[in-house]
Formats: sequence, C-alpha cells, structure tokens
Amino acid sequence: MKYYQDKPLGYYENARVEMLKYLPATAKKVIDIGCGGGALAKIIKERNKAEVWGIEYVDEEAKMAKQHLDRVFSGPCENYIKDLPDNYFDVVYLNDVLEHLVDPYSVLQDLKVKLSANGVIISSIPNVRYFKTFSRIVFKKDWQYEEFGTMDKTHLRFFTGKSIRRMYEDLGYQIITHEAINKTKSIKPILFNVVVLFTQWDIRNLQYATVVKAK
Repeated sequence: MKYYQDKPLGYYENARVEMLKYLPATAKKVIDIGCGGGALAKIIKERNKAEVWGIEYVDEEAKMAKQHLDRVFSGPCENYIKDLPDNYFDVVYLNDVLEHLVDPYSVLQDLKVKLSANGVIISSIPNVRYFKTFSRIVFKKDWQYEEFGTMDKTHLRFFTGKSIRRMYEDLGYQIITHEAINKTKSIKPILFNVVVLFTQWDIRNLQYATVVKAK
C-alpha cells in the first residue's frame, strides 16, 4: 500500500480521456476497475447517462469516487469481482490495472460472466518494449523501478503488444480492437529502426488499448 500512497500529485486524477473513444454509445451499465477518484467514470456517467460503478484499491480515492458514482468498492478488485451481478455490465474498464495484479488471468476469467450479452472489456496496458524501457534493459543492462510509468514500482506483471493479445485469446476472448496508444514523438525509435531494418516499430508505443468480448 505504501507505494500506492506515495504516488505523485495528480496520479489518481488522470481521466484517461483517450480511452473514451472505445466506449460504446449504447453502454448503460459500466464499471471502472481502478477508478481512482472517479474522474473518467464521472465523464462516462454524464456522457452516456449511464449507471457507473467503481472499484478502487486506495481508500482515500475510493471515498472521492463515491461522490460521483452509483456504487464504489474500496480495496483489491479480487475481493469484489465474484460478488458482482452476472450478465450485468455493458463495459468493464481496466485502465492500467492488469499489470498491478498478481493474477490478472484469473480476474479476466471471473469477469466473463459479469458482462451483458454484448458487453466488452476495455483495457489499457503499458508496453514493456517502450523505447525508454527497452534501451535501459538492452544498452544500460539495468532493470530499474520508478514512481510511475512503465516501470512503476507497483507493477507486478509486464506485457508486450503480442502478449496482451495472447492473454485475451488464451482466455477465450474475441479481440475487437487492439492498437497502440500514446506513441512517442521522439525521433530515437525511428533512428534505431533504421539500423534494424524497421523491424522494431512497437518500441514507439507507450501503451496498448484493447477491446474484447467473451466468445
């Protein structure tokens, strides 16, 4: 819990508005797992006129989220998912959550029955092959944790674009969208790709946004 409480100012207030493009206009029941203070969930509630729930690990943030959302649970998401109503949610958001979990695979498996008939899971997951992380490992021979970002001290799992896709497919999900988001504007990945014959373009990608539904 200590590392979660020591986050930089504004860490939990990031609304992640870039993830709204994946929200179906018809979604009326949404749960934001890892909702922070409720910034994104509040927008979803107003935009879709939706019933929005949240789960937040940090109690202080969960208390803030309760001011905006219909229902909020405080604590590890694993403590609540099995007790959520079945066949209920049109959207489950997991923005920068799965990499914090000991067993994200079991969580995703348990979420299947919580989705409505056309329900989807929308996730954002950091790319461990992002060029800053990649160069530190390959060239500096170092694996150094940080206060936030891809190498956040609270990250327990690490993913690439390929492994994210495989995780969902192995769990029996159908991938609707899987794409890079928040690409770097730095020229360094371009220069590196000249050397390696343009075979490593994924190092530009800070994160991947993925939308899936249960088969």
